[in-house]
Amino acid sequence: MSVAFVPDWLRGKAQVNQETIQQLLEENDQLIRCIVEYQNKGRANECVQYQHVLHRNLIYLATIADANPTSPSKIME
Repeated sequence: MSVAFVPDWLRGKAQVNQETIQQLLEENDQLIRCIVEYQNKGRANECVQYQHVLHRNLIYLATIADANPTSPSKIME
């Protein structure tokens, strides 16, 4: 189950930290590998569920990034 999946009653109460973001990035890496593998095997219909989770994770990460404007120099440190 995706790290970004949170029940309705917990939404907006989660702490966002570097560990959570790293877990999402690692999960996204694995999801992309699964999607590519299924597509290479000609099983594109079976990778749709992974594409949905990846999309949700990316939207979640983008929302976090938009809510926390940081200068590029801070990111590189």
